[in-house]
Amino acid sequence: MPVTCLPANLKSAMTSTLPALFIGHGNPMHALNDNAVTRAWRASVLGVARPRAILGISAHWLTRGTAVTAMLRPETIHDFEGFPRELAEFAYPAPGEPSLAREIAELLAPRNIVLDQDWGLDHGLWCLLAHMFPQADIPVLQLSLDVNLSAAEHYLLGRGLRSLRDAGVLIVASGNIVHNLGLMDWRHPEAAADWAQRFNDRVRDRLAQADHSALFVLDSADARRAVPTPEHYWPMLYAAALADAGETPDFFNDRIEFASIGMLSFRIGAQA
Repeated sequence: MPVTCLPANLKSAMTSTLPALFIGHGNPMHALNDNAVTRAWRASVLGVARPRAILGISAHWLTRGTAVTAMLRPETIHDFEGFPRELAEFAYPAPGEPSLAREIAELLAPRNIVLDQDWGLDHGLWCLLAHMFPQADIPVLQLSLDVNLSAAEHYLLGRGLRSLRDAGVLIVASGNIVHNLGLMDWRHPEAAADWAQRFNDRVRDRLAQADHSALFVLDSADARRAVPTPEHYWPMLYAAALADAGETPDFFNDRIEFASIGMLSFRIGAQA
C-alpha cells in the first residue's frame, strides 16, 4: 500500500521499514523456557530498529467484527488452564497506545474497527514478547480476528496494515500453521505426523513462492487434519499479506511438536 494512504499522524512517524513476523507459538510453557524455539524468537528481532509500537494478531482473540485494543494499560490475560502457578501469575506489563489504535481504525476505514477497552494481551502474544522484548517497555496493541471473514478476507485486511511497517510499527502475527490438539502425541514431543509434515511443507513452499492465493483453500485431507478450526491458521495470512513484491520469507523453527503442532515461523523484511 503506498505511503500516501497513511493517516497524517502516521506519516509524521515514518521511519525505516520494519519487518513483519509470523510466530508459531505452541505450548504456553515456552514463555518460561529457554530452548531452541524461544532462542529463535529472540533472534528474529536482533538488529531490528526499536519499534514505535507492536501490533499483535493472535489466534486467541476471536470476535464478530474487528477490534483493536485501545487502553493505556492492557491486562495480561491468562487464557488457559492446567499449567503451573508460575505461568498463571506471569505478567507482561507493556503499555498500550490509544492514539495508535485510533490511527489503525482510520487506516482500515471504511471497515468499522471497534476501539476495545476490555481484552488486553493474551498468551498467544505475551508468551512471545516475553522473549523478544523482555523489558515490556514498548506499547503493544492487539487486533482481533473476525470469525465472519473468509481466509481471503483476512489476507486483504492484512494488506490494509502494510503501511504500518513504514511508520515504526512491528506487526507480530501469532498462531500455528498446523494445530490439532485432538491428535497430539504427548509421549513424543519431537514427533511429526506424516500428514502434518506434508501440510507444513506445502504451506512453506507456497509462502516461499509468494503463491498466496493457494493458501486460502483448505480442502485436502491433510489440510482438514492440520486445520480443524481456522483461528490458528488465519494469523499466518496477515503476515504473508504484509510482504512487498520481491520480499521472501525467512523461515525459522521449522519443526512439529507432539505430532500435530507446527512451530514454523517466518519473518518478512531484511535485517535493519
